Amino acid sequence: MTFSDDEIERYARHLVLAELGGPGQQRLKAARVGLIGLGGIGAPAALYLAAAGVGTLRLIDDDTVALSNLQRQILFTGADTGRLKVETGAAALEALNPHVRIEPVAARLTGTNADDLIAGCDLVLDGTDDFATRFAVNAACVAAGIPLVSGALGRWSGQVAVFEGRPCYQCLVPAIPPEAETCARAGVVGALAGVVGSMAALEVIKRITGAGTPLSGRLLLYDGLAGSARAVSIMADPACPVCGNGPARDHPEAAPG
Repeated sequence: MTFSDDEIERYARHLVLAELGGPGQQRLKAARVGLIGLGGIGAPAALYLAAAGVGTLRLIDDDTVALSNLQRQILFTGADTGRLKVETGAAALEALNPHVRIEPVAARLTGTNADDLIAGCDLVLDGTDDFATRFAVNAACVAAGIPLVSGALGRWSGQVAVFEGRPCYQCLVPAIPPEAETCARAGVVGALAGVVGSMAALEVIKRITGAGTPLSGRLLLYDGLAGSARAVSIMADPACPVCGNGPARDHPEAAPG
């Protein structure tokens, strides 16, 4: 796989990195990454993955841009309100890097369509904010053997993890917490989305290129108020209904909104 003169100049800072270089940039160019949700995490992650030269980005989201999104979802502008996120996001990413192929999919991922929506992806980044979608993404990735980078945030804290088979996301979160909160209900500081989205994008880049040590089987916890971070190990649950021996359970579909 060769690079044009424009690409060589565009990715010059990657090409001189010992951990990336030409081979790493070629792996990025050959990769197809599925982004589930173009919200607080997915929007900044999409910008950095497009800028990094990931060959194909599949954007999966059925939502439209709202004025309340713009405090943290920096992929969009005020002129985009009311438009589908995948459509306006695709235009912004293509303008940022014309060498990246964008596949906009205006659909809500559910347990029914998850397998089809992520088919052909080398890696999936889940930045959604509801547990039903996270469970569906996780189950589909485990079934297809696709690595999953998962990010979450709320108020002043965020987390990022990489799941590859066992343990899986449902080992970490066995069931929907009874008092689960969304950013709309609990609030979130805007800049935190950039921090967590960038961390998630970095894990995608590391996993594709083989650089460094990915957060596989580990959960990175970031506290924005304290300015601290720590990583903890995730243990595989033998009774997990997705990657273990537990009975399969049905989960409610994501509610529209």
